[in-house]
Amino acid sequence: MTLDVAPPAPPELEETDPNEYEDAEIVGETDYKREEIEELLRTGAWAEAFEDWAGRTDVDEREFGIVTDLGMIGRFDFFWDSFADRVGYHAPGIPEDWKERELHPDLESWETVSEINAALAELGDTVSRTLKAEYIDWEADYEAPDDLPDFE
Repeated sequence: MTLDVAPPAPPELEETDPNEYEDAEIVGETDYKREEIEELLRTGAWAEAFEDWAGRTDVDEREFGIVTDLGMIGRFDFFWDSFADRVGYHAPGIPEDWKERELHPDLESWETVSEINAALAELGDTVSRTLKAEYIDWEADYEAPDDLPDFE
């Protein structure tokens, strides 16, 4: 399936500690390089990754309308994880109590909620991989200790 929408503006990255997210764990001290990542997103990485994702997502225009109505794109976070030599990300999701909170009139089923949440996680992964593969040439700060055992 193809989602035929223009890429929305990239998110403005917050100064949140990634360890506060349930879906991320960063080891050691690190410079999250959010300003640099935000600039890369603005200068093409976001649009490139979004178009790649939109070409293969199962989310349709109605479901993407829910995403934009709820401001979910703006709640993405991307950060440099120097220990893992990758761009980490946190994708927003529709909470489990969406029905009780009456978040959106077009949210009618768990299937839609699950599809949106999975698609946003996939968008985060696509952006992360695009940044690392096409835009970032930073090296990991981590160096293995000299006293590691030799397994040859």
